[in-house]
Amino acid sequence: MPYIDESPTMSPQLSARGQGGGDSISPTPPEGLAPGVEAGKGLEMRKLVLSGFLASEEIYINQLEALLLPMKPLKATATTSQPVLTIQQIETIFYKIQDIYEIHKEFYDNLCPKVQQWDSQVTMGHLFQKLASQLGVYKAFVDNYKVALETAEKCSQSNNQFQKISEELKVKGPKDSKDSHTSVTMEGTLGNELALLYKPIDRVTRSTLVLHDLLKHTPVDHPDYPLLQDALRISQNFLSSINEDIDPRRTAVTTPKGETRQLVKDGFLVEVSESSRKLRHVFLFTDVLLCAKLKKTSAGKHQQYDCKWYIPLADLVFPSPEESEASPQVHPFPDHELEDMKMKISALKSEIQKEKANKGQSRAIERLKKKMFENEFLLLLNSPTIPFRIHNRNGKSYLFLLSSDYERSEWREAIQKLQKKDLQAFVLSSVELQVLTGSCFKLRTVHNIPVTSNKDDDESPGLYGFLHVIVHSAKGFKQSANLYCTLEVDSFGYFVSKAKTRVFRDTTEPKWDEEFEIELEGSQSLRILCYEKCYDKTKVNKDNNEIVDKIMGKGQIQLDPQTVETKNWHTDVIEMNGIKVEFSMKFTSRDMSLKRTPSKKQTGVFGVKISVVTKRERSKVPYIVRQCVEEVEKRGIEEVGIYRISGVATDIQALKTVFDANNKDILLMLSDMDINAIAGTLKLYFRELPEPLLTDRLYPAFMEGIALSDPAAKENCMMHLLRTLPDPNLITFLFLLEHLKRVAEKEPINKMSLHNLATVFGPTLLRPSEVESKAHLTSAADIWSHDVMAQVQVLLYYLQHPPISFAELKRNTLYFSTDV
Repeated sequence: MPYIDESPTMSPQLSARGQGGGDSISPTPPEGLAPGVEAGKGLEMRKLVLSGFLASEEIYINQLEALLLPMKPLKATATTSQPVLTIQQIETIFYKIQDIYEIHKEFYDNLCPKVQQWDSQVTMGHLFQKLASQLGVYKAFVDNYKVALETAEKCSQSNNQFQKISEELKVKGPKDSKDSHTSVTMEGTLGNELALLYKPIDRVTRSTLVLHDLLKHTPVDHPDYPLLQDALRISQNFLSSINEDIDPRRTAVTTPKGETRQLVKDGFLVEVSESSRKLRHVFLFTDVLLCAKLKKTSAGKHQQYDCKWYIPLADLVFPSPEESEASPQVHPFPDHELEDMKMKISALKSEIQKEKANKGQSRAIERLKKKMFENEFLLLLNSPTIPFRIHNRNGKSYLFLLSSDYERSEWREAIQKLQKKDLQAFVLSSVELQVLTGSCFKLRTVHNIPVTSNKDDDESPGLYGFLHVIVHSAKGFKQSANLYCTLEVDSFGYFVSKAKTRVFRDTTEPKWDEEFEIELEGSQSLRILCYEKCYDKTKVNKDNNEIVDKIMGKGQIQLDPQTVETKNWHTDVIEMNGIKVEFSMKFTSRDMSLKRTPSKKQTGVFGVKISVVTKRERSKVPYIVRQCVEEVEKRGIEEVGIYRISGVATDIQALKTVFDANNKDILLMLSDMDINAIAGTLKLYFRELPEPLLTDRLYPAFMEGIALSDPAAKENCMMHLLRTLPDPNLITFLFLLEHLKRVAEKEPINKMSLHNLATVFGPTLLRPSEVESKAHLTSAADIWSHDVMAQVQVLLYYLQHPPISFAELKRNTLYFSTDV
């Protein structure tokens, strides 16, 4: 039997209310489950659910026995001249444990034979109903829980004998492994007392979830059904009544002086330590910031934290940007390697989905999940670039790198809010530090590294496609300022900045009315940050050589698929520190955005075949391509993120209109337009071609050619494919290729490598007109990841190739020819 209750404890609040994307527990199972249960299959599932529960019940009884074991000898010494603990202390720490043990022992003894001698007529609803009716004992336990914890902490700190007893607590494993004894997690010097004391609260949550599962697989006409419903109702009411009380108890530690130290915030951050990146779990308490790392533990044992450093908040200061010394040399991870990781993660997701759809081996799925976790972990570690530095007044400095300005602001604000209180500087003794670090495991609110492979299968996969956002205006500023907004969305488990409005100067009511198209990769949230632009060049952050603008407000909204996935714009207001920002959004799923729709009007250039446009213009390369490329090379080639940063959608649409109408004011308009809008117009032109620049006909051959292993064969094939393209397509492709190479030459300034550019343009130039329906692809994420890596690789191959001349290409013949 597995160790079921030795997993990290579950928050009753999350379990009872079903937060975090899981199903919420309701006394009546979801519609259609119980009424439609197949009798045989449902009863077999009941047996499986009960067998698992019985195994965990056995572990729970062993845990209660372990907790009661020292009680008798402690009571025996209490009446002697040298008591370890007083009778009152013993009764406080072990309050109601004996009663809870007896209730569960009786329940186990009655349920066990029913499961062992299973038949289709077995009934056990009355046992669960009786167990639920005795929850009053748990209520008494919960009411005493905080005092029991505090008493156990104080006794452990002041009494070596009790500390030794609590550390030696052993929990017997299940009957299958009679010899095995599991030592429950040591939580600092308190030992196992605290870990075990939480078990009764956790157990009610567990039995409530089991009742829900049993109801799912119990036919409505089964005699157990109404009894299980009643037991679930009682259990849920009990959990609801204690939820409000439990939270503060789980987020508090008592300091040696008897004061309550609460956990305010925790999360995983990347620290730059000894010139390399390390993932840390950072805990912000009411008076101290503690940086820890998870210790490596042997299988079957709870994880523990190891404290790397701490700063009392009274000693913590934030250096102003210009004061911070330059950061130690940390080599940034090359963008193309980050993109490669994303591609690998997407491909692995597809493989996992296929394995699940084909009911593949669980071992194969676990192997794929492990690979995916490794790639996601590397991405999480190497992608952040925003510096967040803190100082200890005594001179030591620490540097974190974050992915999001929103996150940096949240940490800074949380610390500054606590620093407004009257805080005293202190030094923790080694024992106090052990107790505090030990408490982190049970207090933490963030349990898993934020990567998608840690998500449950039933959690929302997020949205894949394009989110169109119009940032309209903002109100609520007390004085005039130069204001702008940025938009962030989550992607691969962390947040990234995706768009930025122009600066609206010297106003209290900015009106931007700017539209952005933001690519979503499994995103679930949108963040809007409002800044005051700083033009003071003395305020340069030495960590990243950028002027730090002041955040005026920030807010976040969930991207609910029901709200977002409509054809209409959805207008909303986000409130932040008294500031209100009005915005609209709509979402286009990726399978919709992948479609190329030919233009009905053949007089324009967008959505019209390239051969038609060049013939009409009597040109070798369409005018729109030449003009956009010329403008980018004139004033955008050093722009950070050129072709990656979104241009304002309304500007792009305006340029599209004038190019389609062949307006004589095109050149004047181009010279005044934001360079990201011009780059966006060029991308849009290629995206809206009725067939890709590298043609539908040759697409399968490009996919096969790039997969060849032999360099000579690959070279032969890839050059032959170019030669096979129609002349307008080939000349335009070679023209764009040379432009993108010139952009990449400025990579140290514009941060756009050949790989970045291939990632941006690959799918645009190669993606087929119609996405073939592939039966094994089950989601938008799969559709997107399928072939994208190859499309990027094809363009990258040509970008990395020595210059290709149209004349040379046409003159050279192949050593052999293949039909395509």
